[in-house]
Amino acid sequence: MGIGEIIIISAVKILVIVGLLLLMVSYLTYFERKISAWAQNRIGPNRVGWKGLLQPFADVFKLLLKEDIVPERANKMIHTIAPIIALFVAFSTFAVIPFGPDVHLFGYDIQLVVADVNIGILFVLALTSLGVYSLTLAGWSSGSKYSLLGGIRSSAQMISYEISMGFSVGGVLLLAESLRPIAIVDSQAGWMWNAVVQPIGFITFTVAAFAETSRLPFDLPEAEPELVGGFHTEYSSMKFAGFFLAEYANMIIASALIVTLYLGGWQIPYIELLELPSWLLVILQIGAFIFKLFALLFFFIWVRWSIPRFRYDQLMNLGWKVMFPLSLINIIWVALLIMIFGL
Repeated sequence: MGIGEIIIISAVKILVIVGLLLLMVSYLTYFERKISAWAQNRIGPNRVGWKGLLQPFADVFKLLLKEDIVPERANKMIHTIAPIIALFVAFSTFAVIPFGPDVHLFGYDIQLVVADVNIGILFVLALTSLGVYSLTLAGWSSGSKYSLLGGIRSSAQMISYEISMGFSVGGVLLLAESLRPIAIVDSQAGWMWNAVVQPIGFITFTVAAFAETSRLPFDLPEAEPELVGGFHTEYSSMKFAGFFLAEYANMIIASALIVTLYLGGWQIPYIELLELPSWLLVILQIGAFIFKLFALLFFFIWVRWSIPRFRYDQLMNLGWKVMFPLSLINIIWVALLIMIFGL
């Protein structure tokens, strides 16, 4: 395959991924409203389009037509850059997450991942760590004490949970012996999913993912009852929409990462024993990845409308006194499994 063909295939992958992410983010807001309505015995969006299905497009037009207000005391340049950083981090992270096995199309063997890099997991962890800068800079640059408190909370929350998240991934890397996401998926063939082998790591990583995406019960950077709107109090129009899009994109990426690291990626246990045609096998495996992804997204939304927000001291205690020791115990557990059973 020549350089030109590689560039064209990569460009097509990027366009498809970005298009699908934008569509999923738009309709994830719709499903969040519908699921919250189901949880609270309400109807939810039902006016714009059939069953309210065009509501996300109405929201986009509403935000586009709103006035972009920048506070007089704000640092205008950083105030503008902050939501751009959030969107860049959110959409760049998906580049290394594989969502299916290799497929043979038009005479080419195509990997269903934008960039298959050997340090893919480090790339994801590095980018997600950069995401906190957007919230901190947004809070600081707004010139509001409520925004500043939200930004400071986001940095403290990131420090508390980033360590636990990193150590939880350590157990996965010990078993897979690779930082490459595709190799991690391949290491979970059959029922050797990491969620089964190391449930403590799976639980700690999932809880850390909630904190990383600032979702309830860990949405302290936003915390409307306490801080009006937290880090984005002074944002409006499409700048506010940027943070909104980034939050839901991060939720999709966190779910895809959990599927890749702990739920076997596109793996379906022992499906190869059925001796299915290769094209049908690929479709089923991609469908398995999508099913796991949407199951986790439902879980993210369900938790938001089921568990109240933690107090700040509870958040810190959970991060340092519970999550951090559990993530260390998980690494010791995996090391023992490798020593005893040779996994």
